[in-house]
Amino acid sequence: MAYLTFKDFKSDQEVRWCPGCGDHAVLAALQRALPKVSQALNYEKERYVVVSGIGCSSRLPYYMDTYGFHSIHGRATAISTGIKVANPTLTVWQACGDGDALAF
Repeated sequence: MAYLTFKDFKSDQEVRWCPGCGDHAVLAALQRALPKVSQALNYEKERYVVVSGIGCSSRLPYYMDTYGFHSIHGRATAISTGIKVANPTLTVWQACGDGDALAF
């Protein structure tokens, strides 16, 4: 397996969050963590899925160069679970804001 870097998980989409938004830090942390996870677990890039709910955090899958899914209000957790059940070999990462997380 080829060694993956930060740039391998960065999409070609322009990040449109407001300057100073905490979502920038979440995105950067995820893009830095996934190469380390890949190396430690010997995972290919194609094993990653990023799922989001609503709000500003919903853009996260567009900014990651992985498989992604933008779900509906309050259903990111259910969809993430469904993806993992359907294909247990995938590594599913979920991003949601307070409105989405509390919509159960």
